[in-house]
Amino acid sequence: MRNHVSGSRAIAASLGKGNRAPHTPGDSRRQFLKSLAVAGAIAALPATRLLAQVASFAAKTARGGIDVHHHMLPPSFLNPMKNQLAAAGRTNLVDWSPSVSIDRMEKKGIATAIMSPALRLVGDSFSDDTEKARTMAREHNEYGAQLVKDYPGRFGLFAALPLPDQEGSLKEIEYSFDVLRADGVGLWTSYLDKWPGDPAFAATFEELNRRKAVVFFHPATATCCRSLIPGIAPGVIEYDIDTGRAITSLLVNGTFAKFPNIRFIFSHSGGILPVLAARIADDFPAGHAASAPKGIPYELKKLYYEVAHATSAPTLAALTKFVPISQIMLGTDFPMVDDMDVTLHGLKSYGFSATDLRSINRGNAVQLFPRFEA
Repeated sequence: MRNHVSGSRAIAASLGKGNRAPHTPGDSRRQFLKSLAVAGAIAALPATRLLAQVASFAAKTARGGIDVHHHMLPPSFLNPMKNQLAAAGRTNLVDWSPSVSIDRMEKKGIATAIMSPALRLVGDSFSDDTEKARTMAREHNEYGAQLVKDYPGRFGLFAALPLPDQEGSLKEIEYSFDVLRADGVGLWTSYLDKWPGDPAFAATFEELNRRKAVVFFHPATATCCRSLIPGIAPGVIEYDIDTGRAITSLLVNGTFAKFPNIRFIFSHSGGILPVLAARIADDFPAGHAASAPKGIPYELKKLYYEVAHATSAPTLAALTKFVPISQIMLGTDFPMVDDMDVTLHGLKSYGFSATDLRSINRGNAVQLFPRFEA
């Protein structure tokens, strides 16, 4: 296992103990390229072109969108999986780099992407070992924090946690916020056979509440429900269902009410939730009324929902009837969904007013992440 103490000291020194100050105009080209090399980010894009992109950022995309559902694949994650991904035809993942994201963002008018984990650390075939999960979480978070530093304004960071390991998760929360200055954490809708409202996770949410953290949830597939329909990938149906299970778990166990300082973001327009919210409220167990003392609608409507790969007219109709525009955010699921237009075309064609589109694309995210306001 990697020495976290020495590694943490090294990355803290590199990051200036969390200082995100951008490079000054007087920084030399050599100094800037050296900082990029720390993250291994220059391999896929010529240096002169990358420098030009960063230099033109303020003028070209300062008021562009903020993508809150955008994945990164650190080399330590990607390299062991390259052959497997290539065999599955996922060359967009094999070839991912920070510059690939920036290129696509430039073309689509996205100023900033808040990067989140692309793989669960425990529960997939990739890693079922707790110690390995701690190491992977640290590697993910240090890599992401370096990207934030090397590309000022272009990236944010949702830190990975090694759940269901509570001790490791609490340590990673402390390091991610206090040293790396993460923008929030990225969690999964289920971990093995548990959903996030389970009492086993209470200590993690208590600490996130104390820190008034933003928590981004990405869908997963619980142990119970893998390969229920042979030949159907989890993203077709199960991801949206697991999002509904996660929200219901947090609701029935009182997590939303107990920890009101956490700002929750759920993926893909809330999955099945907008359609089933009324039924959940109608059939909510009487014995759990204390879990939502202000009522089910209150707890569900204060959550945030991003729209990645979920902008068809029926989906947006359900979401906008369910929550106000202030709770809806832009997401693309890039590079897992390689074509951002899968999301952007539906969003642009739905019929939102210009004011509402500005709120969805950027304004609502700025309320949660004020450092991107400039």
